[in-house]
Amino acid sequence: MSIVRPGALCVALAAALPAVASAADSAADLKQLRDELRALRDTYQQRIDALEKRLADSEARAARAETTATAAARSVEQAEQKAAALPDVAIAPATPPTGEGAFNPAVSLILDSKFTRFQQDPAKYRLDGFIPSGGEVGPPRKGFSLGESELAVSANVDHLFRGNARFSLADDGAGGTVEVEEAHIETLALPEGLKLKAGRFLSGVGYLNVQHPHEWDFTDAPLAYKAFLGPRLQNDGVQLRWVAPTDLFVELGGELASGQKYPGAERAANGAGLWTAFAHVGGDVGASSAWQVGLSHVHANPRARTFEDGGVSNAFSGRSRLWIADFVYKWAPDGNPTVNNLKLQGEFFRRSEDGDLTYDLAGAGQVSAASFRQSGGYLQAVYQFMPHWRAGVRGDWLRAGSIDLGSLSTTELPGLVVYNPSRQSAMVDWSPSEFSRLRLQLARDTSRAGETDHQLWLQYIMSLGAHGAHKF
Repeated sequence: MSIVRPGALCVALAAALPAVASAADSAADLKQLRDELRALRDTYQQRIDALEKRLADSEARAARAETTATAAARSVEQAEQKAAALPDVAIAPATPPTGEGAFNPAVSLILDSKFTRFQQDPAKYRLDGFIPSGGEVGPPRKGFSLGESELAVSANVDHLFRGNARFSLADDGAGGTVEVEEAHIETLALPEGLKLKAGRFLSGVGYLNVQHPHEWDFTDAPLAYKAFLGPRLQNDGVQLRWVAPTDLFVELGGELASGQKYPGAERAANGAGLWTAFAHVGGDVGASSAWQVGLSHVHANPRARTFEDGGVSNAFSGRSRLWIADFVYKWAPDGNPTVNNLKLQGEFFRRSEDGDLTYDLAGAGQVSAASFRQSGGYLQAVYQFMPHWRAGVRGDWLRAGSIDLGSLSTTELPGLVVYNPSRQSAMVDWSPSEFSRLRLQLARDTSRAGETDHQLWLQYIMSLGAHGAHKF
């Protein structure tokens, strides 16, 4: 049996103590490292959580902003009638402008010029079977002519109102003419999607009526616009529109106007001589398509609305009611129209007029009851087949329908013989930029009974200055 001496034990313990102390220190260090690592991991996890939350909040705000912007764009664009394309809308300043820059309107000039070749005399143009509207419905003179150029001025008056003015610069053959096409104010701050417009403006009925000529896909207006609106409805009055706060575009509107232009007539009376009502609904189909449909009504009470037929001055007094149904469909792959896009568009018109027809105002003054039930429309397709290049076709038609002249006949009124005008057009245009367009258009026009007019049009449209995007 071995005996351990006390001295040797002490020596062994003294030798083992540093190793034990070192092991204890290592355990403490490991624990400290683990604690530090855990704290560091917790700190970074908190930061990661905070960053992920900020990212999620930012994405949510971006999605809401995109949804709001999309809805606002469609509402404004289509409510102005385009039809959304993006809306032409100005942002009102928070406070009224002051100082030297207080009057700083947006100014734009549209230059429009044409070269034409016609088989028939444009000065004798008429729409047989329909009472002449007295508007600028005929084609321009043969050869070179100045089209309908436009000068536009617009600006926010203050945080409540915006002012717009547009002047048409045309050539009447003997010289230039200037016409006030639009001059109105509109509200900027009415609640609940309401907007009020007062002054002279293009009516919101139909689809094409609210567009200016340089926005058209063809050089001239469809026959139905020429026959029923002469060639577009322009009001001096007030308009109220409401756009619903929904994802689906819904617009309702109405107008009260003087009714001094066709289908109304010059009048010396208080109150309104014409009123309209219109509704438009539209939306998207996936990422590539958008649509809009509308229904409008125009009611006028013309008194002594004069017109000439066969060199004799006549007049119509009574009631005029017009219904317009319109639609437009646009397609672009994935919503990108820069390479290819397609637009289908059409409108159908139906009008009824009842009243008294006075034949030969300067002579016999024969009065007869008369009624008309007439219709018409157009359908067109325009396809952009490569960047900057488009081609399109349009078919126009009018139906004289039922014409009852009472005690009068087409012997006295040869222009009201029952006849159905028609027109077929094809065009190709090149737009090197959003500010310029060159167009070639061919047409076969049978507006005059027994006469076919083969037409060639060359047109340029140039935009100078500030000019907003066109409507949907």
